[in-house]
Amino acid sequence: MGEVKVEVELENAGDREVFRRGYIREAEIRSLKVPLVVDTGAVMLVLPQDLVEALGLSEVGNVIVIYADERKEERPVAGVVTVRVGNRRMNVDCVVGPPNSEPLLGQVVLETLDLLIDCAQQRLIPRPESPHLPLLKIK
Repeated sequence: MGEVKVEVELENAGDREVFRRGYIREAEIRSLKVPLVVDTGAVMLVLPQDLVEALGLSEVGNVIVIYADERKEERPVAGVVTVRVGNRRMNVDCVVGPPNSEPLLGQVVLETLDLLIDCAQQRLIPRPESPHLPLLKIK
């Protein structure tokens, strides 16, 4: 499978809540449109440190990550970020990658938003059974 990149809107979820409460203007909500590599081998959303800082996300913990070459490293987790892909959105924490590293869209976002990879068209598409809303299993 070739590399699939999608443009995703990222927004500081805390800023959105502060706006809803009337403390800041909507223009003050920190947000970015960013091309992300869709990585089915990654579990979480991974954003480089410089993007995390630009969005003003706070560190909320740490995780151990395993790279493709089997190296393990402790990395911070930051949040909460709103991820928008097309007309679907979710709030999620992200693993903080090294500055200027490649941002990755992992399985948690794909599963929650119920999106499939269309390799031929280099894009994400809704599952055919759920074109308008994510279809989530509960059991």
